[in-house]
Amino acid sequence: MVPLWNIFLVFAKIGTVTIGGGYAMIPIIQEDLVKRGWISEEELPDIIAMAQSAPGVLAVNMSIFAGYKLRGFKGSLAATLGSILPSFLMILLIAMLFTGYQDNPVVVRIFKGIRPVVVSLILVPMIRMARKGNKTWWAWAISAVTLFLVAFLNFSPIYILLTLIVAAECVTLIKERRPGND
Repeated sequence: MVPLWNIFLVFAKIGTVTIGGGYAMIPIIQEDLVKRGWISEEELPDIIAMAQSAPGVLAVNMSIFAGYKLRGFKGSLAATLGSILPSFLMILLIAMLFTGYQDNPVVVRIFKGIRPVVVSLILVPMIRMARKGNKTWWAWAISAVTLFLVAFLNFSPIYILLTLIVAAECVTLIKERRPGND
């Protein structure tokens, strides 16, 4: 059984070094939790999917689900406090110290320099998950079409999900009605 204090410290570290929100946490969660043996590689995509489908901030939701997997409600509480406390304290400190500096050219350049790092922190785990999750040509086709629709045509992911749910149900019904499936 993982001690609550360890859960808190690991998620505090994740919350401290993560810039860019929930998706940027994925490689760090993978690094810390999977390598410690707290969760398996197969469980990580499930935790991410549940976190995305729940209302609220992705980073907090991932902490809640991962903490719950480890130690139930108390694990959720420890993981959530660990992940949000560093960000809260940093934002509080930044707000106190940098008020009036947001238009400073040095500060603007620093944040522009951080952007590519955040993009890569998000992109690398997404590619890894796509490799593991897409086992057939049609799964890759669905991923590619979805990426194109969302990224380039500003299509709502909700409509894509609803369409895929209806399509999956139709395919299932057709397969069940085929002769020889009785």
